[in-house]
Amino acid sequence: MKRREFLAAAAASAAATSAGMAQAQAARKPNILFILADDLGYGNLGCYGGKQIETPNLDRMAAEGMRFTQAYAGATVCAPSRCTLMTGYHTGHARTRGNKYPDLPLRPQDLTVTEILKSAGYRTGLFGKWSLGQLGSTGYPTRKGFDEWFGFFSQTHAHNYYPEHLLENDSAFLLRGNMGSQRKDYAHDLFTERGLKFIERRTDQPFFLKLAYTIPHANNELGRDTGNGMEVPSTGSYAGKDWPGPDKNFAAMVTRLDADVGQIMAKLKETGQDRNTLVIFTSDNGPHREGGHNPEFFNDNGPLRGIKRDLYDGGIRVPFLARWAGTIKPGQTSDHLCAFWDFLPTASDLAGAAAPKGIDGISYAPTLLGKPGQRQHDYLYWEFHERTFQQAVRMKDWKGVRPGPGKPVELYNLKSGLDEQTNVAAGNPSIVANIEKIMASARTESPDWPVK
Repeated sequence: MKRREFLAAAAASAAATSAGMAQAQAARKPNILFILADDLGYGNLGCYGGKQIETPNLDRMAAEGMRFTQAYAGATVCAPSRCTLMTGYHTGHARTRGNKYPDLPLRPQDLTVTEILKSAGYRTGLFGKWSLGQLGSTGYPTRKGFDEWFGFFSQTHAHNYYPEHLLENDSAFLLRGNMGSQRKDYAHDLFTERGLKFIERRTDQPFFLKLAYTIPHANNELGRDTGNGMEVPSTGSYAGKDWPGPDKNFAAMVTRLDADVGQIMAKLKETGQDRNTLVIFTSDNGPHREGGHNPEFFNDNGPLRGIKRDLYDGGIRVPFLARWAGTIKPGQTSDHLCAFWDFLPTASDLAGAAAPKGIDGISYAPTLLGKPGQRQHDYLYWEFHERTFQQAVRMKDWKGVRPGPGKPVELYNLKSGLDEQTNVAAGNPSIVANIEKIMASARTESPDWPVK
C-alpha cells in the first residue's frame, strides 16, 4: 500500500469511530518511549558483561524488564540504521544505505513509524539527532510525523556537544551559553530536559517519544584538533582513574547517559505513566575508534568481532532492553533474533494500527507480551556502501559476510563462537550458496547507492 493510500485509509477509519470510543481506545494504547544511544557497544553496559563503566540505571532496567541478546542495529553507521528503524526496511531496500553529507532526506513516499502512530492518535516528539533530512527537505522531522522536534541541524552538526544553535521545530534555537569561547549548554542535557517536559505534559493521548542521544559518539573534529574528542562536562566518578583522557571521558559520557535514563524512568513513575509505557533502549551501531577512544580499553564490543563500520557482529549487534512495568515480566533474557526494521511493525501492533504491506520487519510484540505465535525471520540482511560495498546475512546460527565486491563469502557458526574468527565456508558449500542467493535477491538497486 502506498503512503498516501495508507494514511487516507487510517484517517477514514479514525473518522468512522465515535469520539467517545476513540478516546477510550487511545487510553488503552501504551506510550512508546524509544531511547537511542550513538555508538554504544554490546559490551559497554554492566548487564551485558561490562566491568568498568557504571550503568546502574540501565542494569536496573534490564532486571525489571527484558534483555535481548540477539538484537541487531539497522546498519553499522548512523544514518542507514536510523532509516531502517523509522521505515521498516532493511538496507537492501531502504532509502538510506550509508552516511551521506549533506544528509540524504527521506522522500514523501517513505512512510515512517511516526506517521503511523500519529494517525493512530499518538502525540509525537523527537529530541536529539535525526540524520534523515535537514531543514526544508522532504525528510525533515516535522514533515515525517513529529509534533515536536528539538535537535541538531545535520549529522555533522551533531558531532558538537556545545553547539551555538539547535533547531526547535522549524526555527533556529540560539544557545547563548555557547557563544564565542563559552561552553555552558551541553546538548545532551538539553535533550533530557525536553524529554522530561514532554512526559510531564500528560494528555488524553498516548505518546511516542524518541530520545536520540549522541552519547557516546565522538566530536570528530575536536578529536583531530586536540586528540580527545570525547566531549563531556565532567569526568565525574572517574576523575581519579589512571586512564587515558579520551577513555576516561568516554566512561563519563556513558554514565551520564545512564543517569539521564534514570531521570526519565523516575519521571514516568512520578507522573503515573510507568505501567502504561513501553521503554526501549538500544544503540544505533557498534562502538567507535574515534576522538582518541580505544574500543579495546573497556572491551566495548564484548565477545564480538568488529566495531563501527564492520558488518561483523561487533559493528551491528547491540544492547537492547525493553521494560513495561506490569506487562513485561521482569528479569527475562530473550534470544529472539530481531533488528531495527522490526520496530515499525511492533509499534504498529501495540498501537492497534496496521503496518504497511511489503516491509522487511516482523513484529516482536508477542515476545514482549509473553504470548505465543512469535514469527521468525528466515534471515536478516545488511549492506554497507562506505569504503567498499559489503554485505552480511544472519540465517539461524549462520553468519555470512562478503567483505567486498567480488570477494568470497566468509561463513561463521555463531553457535560455535561469537567471535567470528573461524571461517567455515570451505566445509559448508551449500550454506554458502544459500547465503549468496540471499545476498543477490534481498536487495534492489538504488541510484543513490551504486555498487562499486
